[in-house]
Amino acid sequence: MDFLEPAFMQRALLAAVLVGITAPAVGIYLVQRRQALMGDGIGHVAMTGVGLGFLLNSSPVWMATVVAVAGSVAMELIRAYGKTRGDLALALLFYGGMAGGVLLINLSPTGSNANLSSYLFGSLSTVSTEDVTAISVLAAFVVLVTVGLRKQLFAVSQDEEFARVTGLPVRLLNLLIAVTAAVTVTVAMRVVGLLLVSALMVVPVAAAQQLSKSFRATFVAAVATGVTVTLAGTVTSYYQDVPPGATIVLYAIGVFVLLTLLATPLAKRRARAARAAAGDGCATPLPGGRRPADDVKV
Repeated sequence: MDFLEPAFMQRALLAAVLVGITAPAVGIYLVQRRQALMGDGIGHVAMTGVGLGFLLNSSPVWMATVVAVAGSVAMELIRAYGKTRGDLALALLFYGGMAGGVLLINLSPTGSNANLSSYLFGSLSTVSTEDVTAISVLAAFVVLVTVGLRKQLFAVSQDEEFARVTGLPVRLLNLLIAVTAAVTVTVAMRVVGLLLVSALMVVPVAAAQQLSKSFRATFVAAVATGVTVTLAGTVTSYYQDVPPGATIVLYAIGVFVLLTLLATPLAKRRARAARAAAGDGCATPLPGGRRPADDVKV
């Protein structure tokens, strides 16, 4: 347990737990909406915020949050209204965000490509007390939204037309999902990195879906998986001196593969049991305890 002694590891582990909770909590709605790559696009846009933070000598986390939220709102509006040239507009937004981040951080007197790399792929030693404070505040917002409004968000993610008929503010809820995803990206960038955060939003959810059938069970299992892999990846990174973001994502993929292998034979057994039960239910007993199949001669 010597990894708990350094102050930077205490901060990194706390940040890892918060990331493990928030990323799958938002990701389950993105997966339901078939927007699994939305986090990746927001990560590209958030790079401009990081570069702007260095250039203005302000907190890169808070600046990235502002820029990522603005970018996510733009993405949602493009999705809703960009019928013919929506894909092109999104591409310009993503690549413009990445290019803007690289340019701004190199224009900053205190920034460098090394600084940018820690935000792109995560870095344990650079998680400061200010970062932990910002991550905690942002994570609280994400949990409040994803848990407090889970019924409304699930309804919108499942079927927008039905949600609109029931009187839910669909447009507002869609924007809220986008904003919450943007906040989650900035929460995770110090641990996982902007380029890999989308995987932590999606892979734990996909892993949980292998064994869970209900939304609530999938939500709980995905969050549990997220916390497990972020903690395991952070500790492994400390001992083996490997990038935390890549390690966490590979652990998540490993859990997905393991659960898929376990779920396949389980699903087959359930299918056989269901067929057997259906067969027994269709066969009505005759007088004397015989069944129709008993009288069939082959």
